Amino acid sequence: MNIPNSKKITSWILTAAFLAFAMVFSLLDQPSALAQQTSLIPTESTSVPVALTTESITANVRRLLETNECVGCNLSGVSFEDANLQAANLEGANLQDAKLEKANLQGINLKSANLQGVDLGKANIAQANLQEANLFDADLEKANLEGANLQGANLQKADLQKTNLTNANIEGANLQGADFEDAIGLVGITIH
Repeated sequence: MNIPNSKKITSWILTAAFLAFAMVFSLLDQPSALAQQTSLIPTESTSVPVALTTESITANVRRLLETNECVGCNLSGVSFEDANLQAANLEGANLQDAKLEKANLQGINLKSANLQGVDLGKANIAQANLQEANLFDADLEKANLEGANLQGANLQKADLQKTNLTNANIEGANLQGADFEDAIGLVGITIH
């Protein structure tokens, strides 16, 4: 094959790949997704091809927005910043490295969910079920966790500065290395 034809074929392949990628993301341009102010940010995966990961995460986001439920879903790396996911059921979901800053998560079910490295800064997580959730290295700075169930949760190395923990249940939670500076509602709780 001569070099000019090789360049044309390479250019055509790259154009086709870009168009396919754009089509996948155009699926997010649905009224329900825009109303929730969410955007999809896929994460890299070493075991699953990126195209398959993107499609499954896109389908999971759509299902969550349409039904307010996505039990056991993979939503890793997705941005739900400022979104309203009040009372959603995400039990056992993978939200690792997701962006939920300033989101309304009041009454959400995140029991046994993976929230490692998640940004929950300034989020309203009042009355949420975070029982046995993995919040390792999560950013919960200035979040409202009033009345939340954090029983048995992993809060190791979590940032809980200025977080409202009034009436939160942290019985059996792993608090090792968590930062509780200026946290509210820790009266009578011993932190090791």
